Amino acid sequence: MEPLHLTTVRRNGTLTVSVSGELDIATTELLRDHLLDLLREADSAPHKQVALVIEVSRLTFIDAAGLGILVFAHNAAQRQQTPLRLTGVPPSMRRLLRITGLEGRLT
Repeated sequence: MEPLHLTTVRRNGTLTVSVSGELDIATTELLRDHLLDLLREADSAPHKQVALVIEVSRLTFIDAAGLGILVFAHNAAQRQQTPLRLTGVPPSMRRLLRITGLEGRLT
């Protein structure tokens, strides 16, 4: 099992969190808590013109619990009108998003 690593960069009104390792039932709470912190930061920003980007090119595994956290974050961002998108989606994850009908919502 490869541990989950999160790195966040704040630049020009964009909060980018790079996710690497395995996103599964054992690691989803770490990502969930981090994304909630970033969403609170975005919501309290002056003029609320902050976007959240989740960069997943170095994600080696994702299961249904991991997908659930991404949907949770997407829905929370939508409620507070913070743009959120996934970038660097590897082909295996893109296939999973397409199969589950999430491709158009998250990318």
